[in-house]
Amino acid sequence: MTVGVVALLAVLAVLLFLGGRARGAELLTAGSVAPGFALPNQDGERVDSATLAGTWFVLYFYPRDDTPGCTKEACAFRDRLGELQALGVRVLGVSFDDVASHKAFAGKYHLTFDLLADPSGEVVARYHARSILPGVARRVSYLVDGTGVIRKVYPDVSPTEHAGEIIADVKALRGT
Repeated sequence: MTVGVVALLAVLAVLLFLGGRARGAELLTAGSVAPGFALPNQDGERVDSATLAGTWFVLYFYPRDDTPGCTKEACAFRDRLGELQALGVRVLGVSFDDVASHKAFAGKYHLTFDLLADPSGEVVARYHARSILPGVARRVSYLVDGTGVIRKVYPDVSPTEHAGEIIADVKALRGT
């Protein structure tokens, strides 16, 4: 391999490791209204933000199904799902992957929360979660309260610690 090819591969590896964070892309801010969405989950069932009224949820965007960081993050949510549900928080993962990919990923790792398929990237774009790599979302999450207001934005996510971070923030925001 030439030095140029090795350098390009190194840059791509770093971008994938960071979730393909897009430079200059302004994230939505805490206090703003969360954009609406309607996407199919891993079972092909439509999940619509309008039906989430009154429910807190975390909408977490991730690069790809079945990749190391994304698997760690999904499994961390799975392992702490009971705690999140006890706090009344629903977990929704979103990527460009299609329903079949999500179904395989959820089955392989026993994920019991919704993985939303956004192959067109429409919702990814609304939440400013596009990466600089085509067809890859950046790793970012939004905690949305029952009135549809974004309460917390997570631009730098540690896949293994993120679920715990959300639990602590929900408790703090609710004063519990």
